[in-house]
Amino acid sequence: MNKQQEFALRTIEERDIRFIRLWFTDVLGQLKSVAIAPAELEDAFEEGLGFDGSAIEGLTRVSEDDMIVRPDPTTFQVLPWRGGPQGTARMFCDVLTPEGQPSLGDPRFVLKRTLEQAKDMGFTFYVHPEIEFYLFEPQDDYSKPPVPIDAGGYFDHVPRSSGMDFRRAAVNMLEQMGISVEYSHHEAGPGQNEIDLRYADALAIADNIMTFRTVIKEVSLERGIHASFMPKPLAHQPGSGMHTHLSLFEGDANAFYEAGQEFNMSQTARQFAAGIMNHAAEITAVTNQYVNSYKRLWGGAEAPSYICWGHNNRSALLRIPQYKPGKGNSARMEFRGLDPVANPYLAYSVLLAAGLDGIKQGMELGEPTSDDVWELTDLERQAMGIQPLPDSLDTALKVMEKSDFVASVLGEHVFEYFLRNKRKEWEEYRMQVTPYELQEYLPRL
Repeated sequence: MNKQQEFALRTIEERDIRFIRLWFTDVLGQLKSVAIAPAELEDAFEEGLGFDGSAIEGLTRVSEDDMIVRPDPTTFQVLPWRGGPQGTARMFCDVLTPEGQPSLGDPRFVLKRTLEQAKDMGFTFYVHPEIEFYLFEPQDDYSKPPVPIDAGGYFDHVPRSSGMDFRRAAVNMLEQMGISVEYSHHEAGPGQNEIDLRYADALAIADNIMTFRTVIKEVSLERGIHASFMPKPLAHQPGSGMHTHLSLFEGDANAFYEAGQEFNMSQTARQFAAGIMNHAAEITAVTNQYVNSYKRLWGGAEAPSYICWGHNNRSALLRIPQYKPGKGNSARMEFRGLDPVANPYLAYSVLLAAGLDGIKQGMELGEPTSDDVWELTDLERQAMGIQPLPDSLDTALKVMEKSDFVASVLGEHVFEYFLRNKRKEWEEYRMQVTPYELQEYLPRL
């Protein structure tokens, strides 16, 4: 038994933890959980816990239903909202076959596999997400537009607001779980908030994002508020994204920084950015996996709709933030297309793999754009070589299904299931008669 396992077992005994929740996700990024008693944990560390994998979205085929979850002791944390005389802890799990091999349908394994490729090239991949979400008044009828809890705007200080109290409670709870928070503030939309997690390696951040979503939901339930990570819940207000800062390190040195170069970008950084630009359309279905995601991407309000990059250009898909003198290790690039409801394991896998492919292939980065891309005409964008992102889930899936690159990153099992599931979602959406159609056409047709 290693030290991390011993620490978990000792903490459980000292704090009288009665339940241990084993967490993992399905292919779509939905959190799954099973609880075990403390007496079962030692065996779970050694042998794992068996379950029916065919009942989990995309994890395995019905004919191969027996699967195992094995808890990762490095992710052990006590759940603050499950206190009292019967405390609860949680650990993320690796999903395995009965033979002890990683499940090809486990999103966490997909990310681990991609991170191993980066390691083989001498890199460590760090990410820093800015997670946006809305807070609404509770409602029973979800066919009606939601009502934000306040009318605040960007960085507004709203005295005695439930939103400020909410952020304070959420940040405190996250930090109790060892998840460091850099910033929290009111975002541009009414009732919209943002909480930024401190940068860490991509696997830890993907785990933290899954925990973050759960914490936000738990705090909202405690306070009688409805929290939503839906990309575009309000038609005429900004959508919610998860802008993510990306960086590669070689040992203790930031591989993206080179003094004296344009924007202080190293050749590695330029090739990494070129890889993301080159594969952006192919990976969009993964980074933006819902029908509603494209209402955000094509809804304005600084959401990226076109494949371009720039220095401090907030209409670009990839932004190079302002360099801070003397802080070369903070060099990074910000990918602005990502949804807060994307599966973080798969999304960070395709982003990292795209960047690494740019390095492997020695791809050249085109010219940056300093213009507001939304304000340019189609002819101007075409002249600058700026291509659009997919404008719907249907378009994104058609691009993705032709991509050998995405299939190789996700693996055939996840790739095929993801496409099959999302095609079904598109077909169901396409058959709906929307309120817009009824209001626009029913009175006069």
